[in-house]
Amino acid sequence: MAAREKILFCGNSAWAMYQFRRGVMEALIADGYEVHVVAPADGNSSALEELGCIFHAVPMSPQGHNPLEDLRLVLVLSALYRRVGPKVIFHYTIKPNIYGSVAAWLARAKSIAITTGLGYVFLNVGLVSRVSKLLYRIALRFPQAVWFLNHEDRGAFVSRKLVDSSKCVVLPGEGIDLTYFRQLSDITRGPSECFTFLLIARMLWDKGIGEYVDAARQLGERYRNVRFLLLGPGGSANPSAIPIEQIHRWQEDGVVEYLGEAADVRPAIAAADCIVLPSYREGVPRVLLEAAAMERPVIATDVPGCKDIVDHGVNGYLCAERNADDLTSKMEAMLQLGASTRREMGRAGRAKVQREFDEKKVVAHYRSVIQAFA
Repeated sequence: MAAREKILFCGNSAWAMYQFRRGVMEALIADGYEVHVVAPADGNSSALEELGCIFHAVPMSPQGHNPLEDLRLVLVLSALYRRVGPKVIFHYTIKPNIYGSVAAWLARAKSIAITTGLGYVFLNVGLVSRVSKLLYRIALRFPQAVWFLNHEDRGAFVSRKLVDSSKCVVLPGEGIDLTYFRQLSDITRGPSECFTFLLIARMLWDKGIGEYVDAARQLGERYRNVRFLLLGPGGSANPSAIPIEQIHRWQEDGVVEYLGEAADVRPAIAAADCIVLPSYREGVPRVLLEAAAMERPVIATDVPGCKDIVDHGVNGYLCAERNADDLTSKMEAMLQLGASTRREMGRAGRAKVQREFDEKKVVAHYRSVIQAFA
């Protein structure tokens, strides 16, 4: 019996690998491939194994800038890649994109770097940002292709000469499973019931959480029956992380309610009237795809990634970046819409996702690329 061909996925979080790439990995396993996942171990490691993946726990600090640790990561990944012998390696996020691409080249393995968003490196200035861009410029010579989730991110890399334009491909996000994310309930509220806003994200300043809290303060003074919820992991090592103590203070002040982290966000989305993401920049934000697929209207910033999903006035509203007052006005406008208009927005959002972001299209692209490496 011939050995199965191996495909390897490498990212900085087992949680993200499971949440965002599960559909692709399931499809490849169904195709008969042996799928390996490399990431730091967390609560989702066993879920990946239950999916049928072979999981390799490799620590990698998202905030670490120790050259010796980075060199060790390259050597560990390179040795692992030689041992596994994958047909192709897919890298996600900054450290795997940089150090994993170098490790794949050393192991004489073919690889693809997937930039899921520009993040802290491009949103900030300073030595860390300059060094990271230099490392990108060196490392992105090695993959066979570099994938982006929107055209603006591709342009940012090409204009700074971080990657050769001939290697670049733009995907329609990472896709969304339209069967899994669908309308679970149609909210109809009486005049005395609370209207619920929900922000789902990692607890980072870059996600616009400060602006959301400011908007919640302003609207909370004008409206009695409105709730402002936060859902997502806190305590990150990301340089933009919000101290968990700060989140608890907001909650103690009665400004927002923090729900912590959830393995399944669908019940929270289904119970909300509007999903808000005032992020400073995204690849293609998963939460907006999930909300739109579940027929919820959305409010997001007019920035790359977000504006790929939100058609202003059609399936939600776009607001100015880092502008709590404009966010407040858009949230108030959503509050004042009739329920039937919000339902129409929700339906328009799902129709857009069906047209442009169906996971089946992304899976088909992975398959065609893998077959081309034969």
